[in-house]
Amino acid sequence: MAATDLDKVKPQLLLLHGWAMHGGIFAPLLPHLQTHFHVRCIDLPGHGSQRDSILPLEYPSFWHHLLPTLESPCYVLGWSLGGLFALHGALNFPDHIRSLILMNASPSFVDRPDWPEGMPAAVFRQFAADLAQDYDGTLHRFFMLEAQGSEHLRADLRRLQANAFEFGPPDPEVLRQGLYLLESTDLRGQLPQLQVPSLWLAGRRDRLVNPAAMQAAAETAGGDFQCDEHGGHAPFLTHPAAIADAIRMFAEGVHA
Repeated sequence: MAATDLDKVKPQLLLLHGWAMHGGIFAPLLPHLQTHFHVRCIDLPGHGSQRDSILPLEYPSFWHHLLPTLESPCYVLGWSLGGLFALHGALNFPDHIRSLILMNASPSFVDRPDWPEGMPAAVFRQFAADLAQDYDGTLHRFFMLEAQGSEHLRADLRRLQANAFEFGPPDPEVLRQGLYLLESTDLRGQLPQLQVPSLWLAGRRDRLVNPAAMQAAAETAGGDFQCDEHGGHAPFLTHPAAIADAIRMFAEGVHA
């Protein structure tokens, strides 16, 4: 492949992970991205290398802590719960974020009277309630929900479980905070004010985020929408080259 302007510049690309995970979950993507980007896999507060962080799992403090370390303006990709953090950052700090990529993430994960594409809020509440009664079983059920629809369900499930426990069992309180964010956050009303280019990557077989929700959000934000007909909730685990190509092509358009 011929060198592009993107290869020469190598802008910074932040990768923000999903619930109970850490940045290591993106390992399959890295060989395909590092030629074109300076990639940083960020662990959210309470996750992975940040298990002992004093920062709460909330949007403003996360970004105010991270902004001084960025090579601005940077590209930001958020997957699942990480998508909410990425979207919040792009909405509030457009001078620092050059473009936004949402992968299997929605501005509102739960359904609402005018948003039938979301999941029932009771699903997230039940997961939070079950954590105290059956920690291991609750995590397994959530990971199974993430893996469902994948062409490689067992392999995806093993990867998700291994990533979640690589730094030891996730803190139940941090997990409850994450579930609360997934249930309570609704950024749909701010999408028309999004000032940066955006790409919304969905999976047709995703059982957590309806592709129709992502398409509607992309249209409201004036962004680009792509749907992998064979992708589940974590398509970067099984189709990393295709996902990386979509990211690269979008970034090259923004750079141009």
